[in-house]
Amino acid sequence: MTEPVASKTEGARRKAEEARPASAFRRPPPDERPRVGIDAHALGSRLGGNETYIRNVIRALATVDPDGDYTLFLSPPLPQGPIAGAERMCRVMVRPHTPLVRIPVSFPLALARERIDVVHVQYVAPPLCPAPIVVSVHDLAYEHYPQFFSRAEVARFRALVPWTIRRAAAVLTLSEFSRQDIVRCYGVPAEKVVVAPCAADPLFRPLHDEARLADVRARYGTGERFILCVGNLQPRKNLGTLIDAYVRLRRADATRHKLVLVGRKAWLYDDIFAVARASGYAGEFVFTGYVPDEDVAALDNAADLFVYPSIFEGFGLPPLEAMACGTPVVTAKGSSFPEVVGDAALTVDPLDAEALAGAIAVALRDAGLRARLSAQGLRQAARFSWDATARTISAIYTGASRA
Repeated sequence: MTEPVASKTEGARRKAEEARPASAFRRPPPDERPRVGIDAHALGSRLGGNETYIRNVIRALATVDPDGDYTLFLSPPLPQGPIAGAERMCRVMVRPHTPLVRIPVSFPLALARERIDVVHVQYVAPPLCPAPIVVSVHDLAYEHYPQFFSRAEVARFRALVPWTIRRAAAVLTLSEFSRQDIVRCYGVPAEKVVVAPCAADPLFRPLHDEARLADVRARYGTGERFILCVGNLQPRKNLGTLIDAYVRLRRADATRHKLVLVGRKAWLYDDIFAVARASGYAGEFVFTGYVPDEDVAALDNAADLFVYPSIFEGFGLPPLEAMACGTPVVTAKGSSFPEVVGDAALTVDPLDAEALAGAIAVALRDAGLRARLSAQGLRQAARFSWDATARTISAIYTGASRA
């Protein structure tokens, strides 16, 4: 593993190179593959969507472009357990890992040292970037719902994301909904923003190993029958409304299922726990904290119903993962959800607890409906492919390196 920890002398020597104008970037000859640097610092961070995204991009690139020249810039080191494809890529440790130093100093120094031709980042690029930029912007939730973020996060994103987009050679996003939102909000030329959607990891598939499902139920205390929701504990996931809907069902004796909430504590989560404690059904809620993907896939399979009432998503991967496991889904209307679930899920206004409770009740009592949603969900999930997305991304890298 390469570990570039630049000395003061090295930093001074490279300062002029890092400040080069875009026209001075090295352009690979037409017959030479570009050296692609991938900002993979989210690996091992348990940051939910950002980590899932970059892990699957790496895995799929290794499959569809095994001869590509890829370098992963890591901070912290790779987590335990293999990431398929990563072992064939160059890996560079960027230190220190604190964003205040890594983004403006350590990362661009590492990019220059490795002579990267194009760099792929999520949301924010270094201010002095020594290579053309491809930026992934999954959604603009911070613009539409700033109350769901800290003030520092909103200020940072509003200042740096549009700045990164303007400088980028290409912008990747996850849905047509987000593409149009980025174009409209930031005045970006439509042709600069490319949709490269997520897909379910191959881990997410129907499982028929009853011992495995019994084990995951026992380890997480879900009980035999449960409703599942997967998403970090934060206001945007709208878990308070889901808890409200669940309590209505329990009071009407419309279900005896437990409600299992999978996800790490992210932001403003105290209210979620307070609502659960005050509900009168505190013993029926299971908060698992962070769960590794292989166990999430097993929980998806073991659940009778998957419910995802998030208010705003650039893609909404958890419902697609549940559908890939054959689990019926209830989710929100609006934002990107129509593109993700099509007609393979029940959709409701996410802020209407009564409507959400009604959809859950209908799905739980109608076995025929659940079977239909399961079959449609499997077909819908199969429409999305990480390999297809990786081919799109690889072509964007090549175009950006020669722009």
